Amino acid sequence: MNVVASGKRRLLLHLGALATVAAPAVLTRPAFAGRKGAGGKQKGAEKQEEEVTPPEDLMREHGVLDRVLLLYEAGIRKFSSNEDFDPGLITQSAGIIRDFINNYHEKSEEEHVFPRFRKAGQMTDLVNTLLRQHDAGRKVTENILKLAPSGRSNADDRKQLVSAMQSFITMYRPHAAREDTDLFPKLKDVVSPNEYDAMAEDFEKKEHQLFGDDGFEKMAARVAQLEQQMGIHDLSQFTPS
Repeated sequence: MNVVASGKRRLLLHLGALATVAAPAVLTRPAFAGRKGAGGKQKGAEKQEEEVTPPEDLMREHGVLDRVLLLYEAGIRKFSSNEDFDPGLITQSAGIIRDFINNYHEKSEEEHVFPRFRKAGQMTDLVNTLLRQHDAGRKVTENILKLAPSGRSNADDRKQLVSAMQSFITMYRPHAAREDTDLFPKLKDVVSPNEYDAMAEDFEKKEHQLFGDDGFEKMAARVAQLEQQMGIHDLSQFTPS
């Protein structure tokens, strides 16, 4: 009996020692796992600053352009059907083209994008055509702004206004498409990484100077308001039946 009891005591003491050694490890793992999990969650919750590359920036601005082209098309339809509407909507649409597209977006291309391709000797024919179209587009926009106020009351002005809007649409749809698919994707090939990053900063700085913080968002909101007034805001109306 004494031998058996003594053996049991030794076994219990041995198991107790093992438990004492193992306990910190058992407690440590969950504690460590908890800290790791908390750290991962905190990192995921951190707000990441949005980074927009130069091509993406320019393409988003093309989205504003294309939505104004839809406004022009709606205006043409209303004129053609003799529908009564405020010609000021055309004036405001053309004002966005002048301020945001002609005097900001295209200036960015002319000062930062086109010279890089010319310096690299790449796509120069396309760049030259795009530049000529910028000049032509500014003239057409000024003509639209001049004709829009009298477009509803004067038949001759209305005819010229519709022609000007149609010519603008006809030129800028392929213009923007060529830039988006041919020119902008190659931009990274003709500039250094530092130039690429600096270009994005220059775009943002100029946008803030001209339009304040969130300039793109403000301009998109102005276009959306005009779409509401023109009756084309509901996207589903463009779905074929």
